Amino acid sequence: MLSKYPLTSLNHTRKKLDVTQQSASGRYVFPPPSQPSLPVRGTTQLFPVHRIYCVGRNYAEHAIEMGHDPKREAPFFFQKNPDTLVPDGGRFPYPDRSTDVHHELELVVALAKGGKNIAPKDAAACIFGYAVGLDMTRRDLQGEAKKLGRPWEVGKAFEQAAPCSAIVPASQIGHPAKGAVWLDVNGERRQTGDLSQLIWSVPEIVGHLSALFELKPGDLIFTGTPAGVGPVKRGDRLHGGVEGVGELRIEVA
Repeated sequence: MLSKYPLTSLNHTRKKLDVTQQSASGRYVFPPPSQPSLPVRGTTQLFPVHRIYCVGRNYAEHAIEMGHDPKREAPFFFQKNPDTLVPDGGRFPYPDRSTDVHHELELVVALAKGGKNIAPKDAAACIFGYAVGLDMTRRDLQGEAKKLGRPWEVGKAFEQAAPCSAIVPASQIGHPAKGAVWLDVNGERRQTGDLSQLIWSVPEIVGHLSALFELKPGDLIFTGTPAGVGPVKRGDRLHGGVEGVGELRIEVA
């Protein structure tokens, strides 16, 4: 029996099927990496992470301890790769090429919506939730890069440089603007601060950042660390938190 479909149409269909099968079985030259993600507290859902932005020197006392003027200058940003995330309770391998790795405990913002030139008053509508993160830093390599006027990636974007807790939806906790920020190392308090001490608030950070980059769903923003940053060594146990958001524990391996 002759098909009621033209031969050219059947050939086109076969080609489409071939492409689909190729895509499923071997279109990529090697298997693509898995999607970096974080758990959402109280659910079985995962938050897919797109990019990680970090704000530099956003607490006055930390700016001073790093040798900078704490005046309210425009915020600046750097990035970490999404695959540098370490989950709560995980291990942070002490990185190569450094003998001076520092902890920096921070509030993390998780975006569910993006956009460009977002007004601070509209920022809350873009935020899915919040988490507690550590901006682990190879301080010696960062210092060398600063002296030479080079980017900070060697000091900030190395493997496992972004431990982060589960994300807590803003629908559960609102949008925290005050609350203690703290970090203990082996039970000894190292960092203390309060969200009210942020030089640039979360809405202002979203506004500034969206003027430079088009923000996307899945973006994380590490909002800066209070004073008290310092070195870690293998075997150290880090335990930190942000009041009203959650806590984070990791071990340096």
